[in-house]
Amino acid sequence: MSIIFLLIFFSMILAIAFLIAFIWSVKDGQFDDDYTPSVRILFEDEKVTKPNTNEDL
Repeated sequence: MSIIFLLIFFSMILAIAFLIAFIWSVKDGQFDDDYTPSVRILFEDEKVTKPNTNEDL
């Protein structure tokens, strides 16, 4: 039974370490997208076609 508590303890420590690493990387700007906004102007938007509503009855 004590091994279960030990495994839960180590898994909590590991989860907290991953959470701290994630928060640190977000604050450091790891997930900022600097490339996409600069090239977005180069791509054309897709043309939206309206469905044909002129039906012959």
